[in-house]
Amino acid sequence: MREPVVFLPAMMCDARLFGPLIADLSRDHAVMSAPVTHGERIEEIASGLLDVLPKRFALVGLGMGGIVALEVIRRAPDRVSRLCLMDTTPLADTPQQAAARDPQIIRVRTGKLDDVMAEELKQSDLAPGPHRAEILALVADMAQGLGPECYVRQARAMQRRRDQQTTLRKIAVPTLVMCGSQDSVWPVKRHTFMAELIPGAQLTVIDHAGHLPPLEQPDAVGAALRNWLAQPLVLR
Repeated sequence: MREPVVFLPAMMCDARLFGPLIADLSRDHAVMSAPVTHGERIEEIASGLLDVLPKRFALVGLGMGGIVALEVIRRAPDRVSRLCLMDTTPLADTPQQAAARDPQIIRVRTGKLDDVMAEELKQSDLAPGPHRAEILALVADMAQGLGPECYVRQARAMQRRRDQQTTLRKIAVPTLVMCGSQDSVWPVKRHTFMAELIPGAQLTVIDHAGHLPPLEQPDAVGAALRNWLAQPLVLR
C-alpha cells in the first residue's frame, strides 16, 4: 500500500484549494486534507496535526500550509516519508511584516474580512488566464466559510513563526519545492534558495501560474506530484 498523502492548505483556505489534485491522486493513494486552523502558534497547529495524522505520510503544504509542514517535519521527521513545499517560505515575518498584520486583524474584527482577503490575494498574484476571477471567488468563499476568528488565529501564528532555515538543511526525505513562475507573493528566487538548502531537493516551476498553482494549473501540478510520489524513499 502506498503511503497516504496529506495536504495542508494555505491561510484561509480549505481542501478545495487542492480539489483537482485530491480527485486525481485518490485513484491510487489514500488522500486527506488537514486544516491549519486550530491554534495561535505554528507549533501548536503542528502538534495538533501530529495527534491525528497517519503514522507515516507524504506531506504537501502550500503557503501557510508549507510553513506548518516544516514545523511538522522538524518535530517528527520519522513521520514524514516525503515532503512537498509549494509557494511558501522558510523565513519568519520581518518586524515590519509582523506589525502590518495588526491593522488587518483589527479590520477583520470589525467586519472587513472580505476587504482584507481581497488585499491578501490580489488578482495580480495569479497568472493571467480565463479562470482567474473564478479562483478569486473560490478563495473568498473559503475565507468566509472559515470566518474572522480563524483569520485572527492564523495571522497571529504567522506573526510569531520561527525561521526554519536550519530545518531545511536537516531534511532527509525526497523533497519537491514547487512554485508558480509568476508567484509575486513568494517568488521563484525564494524557492530556488529553499531548494538549495535542502539536501537532494528538486525544484519545479509551474509555467502560467501565480500563487495558487493547484487551481491555476492542476494538470501540471498533478504530474509533478506523481513524479515526486514515484521517487524511491532512499536518497542517493
